[in-house]
Amino acid sequence: MLESKTILVVVPARGGSKGMKLKNIRKLNGVPLVALVGRVVKQLPYVDRAVVSTDHEKIAQIAKENGLDVPFMRPNALSGDFVGDWEVLNHALLECEQIDGRQYDVIVMLQPTSPLRQPDHVTASIEKLTKGGFDAVWTVSETDAKAHPLKQLVIRKDNLDYYDPAGANIIARQQLTPVYHKNGVAYAITRDCIINKKSIKGDKTSFILINKIMANIDTEFDLRLAEFVIKQGGNSSQQPSKV
Repeated sequence: MLESKTILVVVPARGGSKGMKLKNIRKLNGVPLVALVGRVVKQLPYVDRAVVSTDHEKIAQIAKENGLDVPFMRPNALSGDFVGDWEVLNHALLECEQIDGRQYDVIVMLQPTSPLRQPDHVTASIEKLTKGGFDAVWTVSETDAKAHPLKQLVIRKDNLDYYDPAGANIIARQQLTPVYHKNGVAYAITRDCIINKKSIKGDKTSFILINKIMANIDTEFDLRLAEFVIKQGGNSSQQPSKV
């Protein structure tokens, strides 16, 4: 419990990832990604329940060995490539509440594919959610200017064009308004937002800006990047901006 709120952590970890087979249990410096989430959760004494939503027995086994509960297996209907985060969290929340005979005030999604998270990132997200009266708080990172939407191009047949016509007017990066992307470190969401608004964002959503490199594992390169950041000590001093 934190700020008088009951906290449910949900770790989504299906087994059917296509880009990297069983990426949720790929090892980073010898430790499975889902196990790294377990290590972070152990440093969050206020968490009332931490569960893994998975459809894969091996992932479930590794999760249990690392302090995460697997009180249910995710149904096949929620294991496809186009199943959204809300569907997974809504299912996990309702299952846990039925099993535990209680309601949870705050649901926190911790994706195994963001292994550089620190406990303070999670705590800051929950505290901002509860103190600010938000529907949700997501951790984000600033997007590199080279990947700004106004600098992106599309190919139509054999013609190259701007993704947004306004991009034709961009000369220097100083003209660009900063944009941000989800880094998967933490999503803190109220029960009302999930159950009643049927969303992980809701109407009033804020953020925790993380200024350090936060690798999000989708490819082999991402895994190597995470290893490099750890080797350089980049995950030992990452602190969320107080925003």
